[in-house]
Amino acid sequence: MTLSNPHRAPPSPSPPRPLRVLFATATLALAASLSPTAMAAPGGMMGGGPGGHGDHRGHGGHGAQDMAPQRLERMLDVVNATSEQRTQIKALANTLRTDMKAMHELGKRLHDQNRALFTQPTVDARAAEVLRQQMQARHEQASKRMLQFKLDMSRILTPDQRKQFADRMDKRKSMMERHRSEREALDQPKT
Repeated sequence: MTLSNPHRAPPSPSPPRPLRVLFATATLALAASLSPTAMAAPGGMMGGGPGGHGDHRGHGGHGAQDMAPQRLERMLDVVNATSEQRTQIKALANTLRTDMKAMHELGKRLHDQNRALFTQPTVDARAAEVLRQQMQARHEQASKRMLQFKLDMSRILTPDQRKQFADRMDKRKSMMERHRSEREALDQPKT
């Protein structure tokens, strides 16, 4: 008998192929360019933790921050990027990293304020709503910034390079899904 996880969202349909190509390219570049605390899942830049406000402890293992430039280099190697493309994309990634770090710091402050608010003897509903709106605005700002990064990258890479990278990401996704299925099968109670 399989029990569903109430915390796991139902699978969504796959986006059209061109969007997957762009998303896959930008996702790896983003992962390569951000510090582990800014991209930490489930509670990183896009929220996750209790109430969707994020958990700002971050994770990534030993040396994960040092790996970011190596990941970006691997992505650029996969698509056989020219030296001009490499320079442009690295500049984009550095600017993104700076912007996201500032947004992450704001998120940490809002998260701390939220925690303090809910540890008071009486919770101020108006203050909670103001904080919620500020958190939502920060998430929206981060989402817009990420879209701009993706658009900028899509102008630098050729359609063939984006497709090549997306194909590589599709293979990786298939491998990870297979591993997840195997782990779930092992976790099933034996009858």
